[in-house]
Amino acid sequence: MTAYWISTYKEVLDDAKLAAYAELAGPALEAAGGRFIARGFPEQTYEAGEQTRTVVIEFASVDAARAAHDSPAYQDALAALDDGAVRDIRLVPGV
Repeated sequence: MTAYWISTYKEVLDDAKLAAYAELAGPALEAAGGRFIARGFPEQTYEAGEQTRTVVIEFASVDAARAAHDSPAYQDALAALDDGAVRDIRLVPGV
């Protein structure tokens, strides 16, 4: 079953660290089978919507998304990010 990796950026604390993370994370997640579906700031929000950067990546399954997160290449990206951002990441199964 398809799964979605959904990241929301609550706060960016260091633009340079975020840029270093992005250079490593995109290729790592794509190499692990991820396909970027959406990324950026919302065009419209409703109810308690927040103006936070959001990234949605599609994977073949929750297990594939979990393996991508735990891969050495993505762990290198996380090390580059360090404390550069406060994020919420969720792996959500598709329907």
